[in-house]
Amino acid sequence: MKKLQDILYKVRLQSVNGSTDVNVNGIQIDSRKVAKGDVFVAIRGEKSDGHAFIEKAVELGATAIVCETMPSSFADGVVYLQVNNTHEAVAYMSHNFFDEPSQKIKLVGVTGTNGKTTIATILYKLFTELGFKCGLVSTVQNQVGKEIIPATHTTPDAVSLNALLHQMVEAGCSHVFMECSSHAIHQHRITGLHFTGALFSNITHDHLDYHKTFDEYIRVKKSFFDGLSGDAFAISNLDDKRGTVMLQNTPAKKYYYSLKNIADFKGKILENALTGLQMTINNKEVHFRLIGEFNAYNLLAIYGAAICLGENSDEVLRVLSNLSSAEGRFDYMISGQKIIGIVDYAHTPDALENVLATIKKLRKGSEKVITVVGCGGDRDKTKRPIMASTAAELSDRVILTSDNPRTEDPQAILKDMEEGLNSAARRKAISILDRKEAIKTAVSLADPEDIILVAGKGHEKYQEINGVKHPFDDKAILREMFELLEK
Repeated sequence: MKKLQDILYKVRLQSVNGSTDVNVNGIQIDSRKVAKGDVFVAIRGEKSDGHAFIEKAVELGATAIVCETMPSSFADGVVYLQVNNTHEAVAYMSHNFFDEPSQKIKLVGVTGTNGKTTIATILYKLFTELGFKCGLVSTVQNQVGKEIIPATHTTPDAVSLNALLHQMVEAGCSHVFMECSSHAIHQHRITGLHFTGALFSNITHDHLDYHKTFDEYIRVKKSFFDGLSGDAFAISNLDDKRGTVMLQNTPAKKYYYSLKNIADFKGKILENALTGLQMTINNKEVHFRLIGEFNAYNLLAIYGAAICLGENSDEVLRVLSNLSSAEGRFDYMISGQKIIGIVDYAHTPDALENVLATIKKLRKGSEKVITVVGCGGDRDKTKRPIMASTAAELSDRVILTSDNPRTEDPQAILKDMEEGLNSAARRKAISILDRKEAIKTAVSLADPEDIILVAGKGHEKYQEINGVKHPFDDKAILREMFELLEK
């Protein structure tokens, strides 16, 4: 229980009706979860407006209401607070309510279009191996020490996030590694948190359904670094053309990593094979289990963060050399027929191009590359033809299929993808709506030594159709099809 006035620190109030000297039991942004003594914060979301549920929250026993537009009448005994931005307000309030958990841990945020999950997950694994109790907030899962908590968003809402960080503090975590999506930054979910450090991986075409323009997407990502404190560190990819722009206004200490330029954390790939990466990092030669140039960049970012967090260089490289990637990130298996299957989360044109370019470098001779790929519904439509075009350009056979259609017609999504195929690409592509059938077909088309890429869903264990999540696991289905070959 907290005093309302105590959790309003840093909240910019426009007007107040009632006394803030009242007790508060909890903070809610979902009116259905309001209990007696809670504060209800009315959030304007993409699908609904919390202001429409203020009366319901009061009926359920809310002590206080935080809103952007005051209601026409006030209920007796309820405090009403008007703010300019409830997203921002609830972030500060949550941080205060849960005793400022980010001040008690070393919190490192990872942002960028691709690589966030891999970087955050391997940092968590690395520091756990180095003897620290760590927390992880990621697309795949959240972890408090060894305890796994399923993830529903890349970055949780501000109330859930601060509650999770508080749980990590209570459990004795010293370091927490967190993915920071552009949505989370824009919606103030991470506002008010104190970051020890932040990493930028890269920025490419994504989330334009939400941000509308690429410039706005860049601005949102950059605002994360602009908001860091002077005692934090900021690490950016010097080889990304916007890598220096990201850090140009940050008060934090700046560091860069690169495979192509002189940088604080400099890498060079010596060998890239299915057995892993042989590379130098700051002139020290190491073999890593991760595969591909994109993972060489991820490793440099991870190494840089570990050094900035005060760890020993040799020990960091020793532990890193034994670590595997996050689930569904270049996850590969080999059938008894010697067919190579790779499952990857690549769901942007750039990520797909990276994975296929890596596969191309791993080919020894005339092996075919067969790609199974779809695009999600209710998301950026402009990348659909590009995804299909990229897959066709870098593969020998392409099977276009369903991903998570959500509320869209999957056939219409496939049609959007097919628009990106020229006449040559159409000759090597087929469309199969049923994703399981598409994977089965890919396996039937493969000869020994061929490489099958199943892209787009990675770690996901479901397929979302009309608001229902049906069990679906690319890796399990690919394995099942391989086993059928053996029979």
